[in-house]
Amino acid sequence: MDRRFPHPDLLDGIRVSGPILLGIIPFAMVAGISAANAGMTVIEAVGMSVFVFAGASQLAAIDLIDSNAPFAVVVVTAVIINVRMLMYSASIAPYFQALSTRVRALLAYVLTDQAYAMSVAEYERKPERSRLWYYSGIGFTLWIVWQIGTFVGAVVGAGVPEALGLEFALPLVFLALLVPAMKDRGTTTAAIVAGAVALGAAVAGVPLSLDLPIAAVCGILAGIAIDAWGNI
Repeated sequence: MDRRFPHPDLLDGIRVSGPILLGIIPFAMVAGISAANAGMTVIEAVGMSVFVFAGASQLAAIDLIDSNAPFAVVVVTAVIINVRMLMYSASIAPYFQALSTRVRALLAYVLTDQAYAMSVAEYERKPERSRLWYYSGIGFTLWIVWQIGTFVGAVVGAGVPEALGLEFALPLVFLALLVPAMKDRGTTTAAIVAGAVALGAAVAGVPLSLDLPIAAVCGILAGIAIDAWGNI
């Protein structure tokens, strides 16, 4: 076993994370600002960030908390949005099967879209890479920067007068996440259907703040249906 530390593949993982941080830092700050606008303290905002560590799910949960949604609705919505991590986990698990359960659990905690995509691509390109160290370099770098960004955002948000509300930040971030994700018919259909259902549910006054989870489920089902139709 190569016991060098810091391991070269760890440093490479940290290095390739650099460009990603340009998008992660403002995203994390908006999460902190949104938490502060929802009435959360800095400790609560950072605590949620550490416990959840899932950008889109975190922002959706904060929005629902701000709307006084029931706890169960907040949790279900976050789970629905983050269900893709199950597929990521199943895909990347074979690369880590030789590791202990504790180590795999820790790696699962820092699993993100970026850590998954970059690591799997690199494992295919360079099989000699240390899978543990390379993935850790990416995953933990993103985790650390996300927590710092959330903290800074929560501090800034707590100090902004209500008259200068930053409510616009959350919708803008969701738009920034949405547009690049609309890559094909399935994802585009999912986005359009989810948006239409969310708008309709909001206008209709769906109780218990269920408009977001209902829209998410409808969007996912619509995207799956279009993909399945295209494969027939």
